[in-house]
Amino acid sequence: MKRSRRVHGEVEPRAGGVFQEVWSLVRRVPRGRVMTYGQVSTVLAARLSPAAVGWAMAGAPEDVPWHRVVNARGGCSTERRPDLPPGLQRALLEAEGVAFGPDDRLDLTRYRWSPARLAVKAGRGPSRTGSGGSV
Repeated sequence: MKRSRRVHGEVEPRAGGVFQEVWSLVRRVPRGRVMTYGQVSTVLAARLSPAAVGWAMAGAPEDVPWHRVVNARGGCSTERRPDLPPGLQRALLEAEGVAFGPDDRLDLTRYRWSPARLAVKAGRGPSRTGSGGSV
């Protein structure tokens, strides 16, 4: 039986590892735009679970705009983290021009960013993503 190459959150980041790929991708997200944890997972050929993307963001170097990764509903998922001030992620996004609705979510159809490169969806083969579309 072949072991899965998918990484979950309990795995520590390594230099040159898949967490580095997450950070490199997130560094490309423009100001005022976001990606979801699941979208990052999909772009990286599902080698990470969305939860592991969250772990990667929690340990990201200072130059990674971690606040530009949100949950699948367009909400901030950092409120439960005791090491971050409440509302910090939302404040950073709002400072970049991202508006939140009364339900504390941003409009993913408006703010989602997708890299303009070939992304592989697990089990579905390659698909094209554009600068404004979604994965």
